[in-house]
Amino acid sequence: MGKRMKVDFNSIIRDKKVPILTLDSRWHELFPDEKKTARIKELEQKVNQLLKTQGKLINDIEDMKKLKKTFLDDIIVNMDTKEDISKSKEKRMDKNKRYIDKLNDKIKEASEQLREIPDKIKEANEELLLESLKVCYNNIYENRKELERITDWIAKTREELKRNILLKQDLETLTKQIYSHMHDILGAEIIDIFDKMQEKL
Repeated sequence: MGKRMKVDFNSIIRDKKVPILTLDSRWHELFPDEKKTARIKELEQKVNQLLKTQGKLINDIEDMKKLKKTFLDDIIVNMDTKEDISKSKEKRMDKNKRYIDKLNDKIKEASEQLREIPDKIKEANEELLLESLKVCYNNIYENRKELERITDWIAKTREELKRNILLKQDLETLTKQIYSHMHDILGAEIIDIFDKMQEKL
């Protein structure tokens, strides 16, 4: 078997579209929990955490936009076309505007975080892919070595089996010849007596 070749996996996978491994059932078949290395578990957790963060940010932004709409609707409802807006309505509108400003800031901040997440997920996923590739190719290499060993053993065992089959046939033939010659020399009666004596031993 040849030497193991050093491969720069980074350059191979760079700019390739790779599925999110932790969401791919085929990856989970390759790496059931009991076969995951500590590093793979760590990277898997990193990817999953980023996915959770992404999902949370999307939900948070959606919720904040709904809340903002509620405040906007309330402002519109409380607006009077007349110039004399009641003090309570004015207070309420000011309060709603402050809430909207805060929500706008939070939406902006969450949106900025959300924009960064896909790159972080891609990077973490590629790290996980690289580690997975290393483990898989190491397993393939080890499996091939073991297959080679087993193949050699089978070949040797076949040869030994052939030799033993021939030896068995030779021994059977020789035994028959000995018995036949003894039978011819001593006769059936004497051979029967010796056969019975042998059976008792």
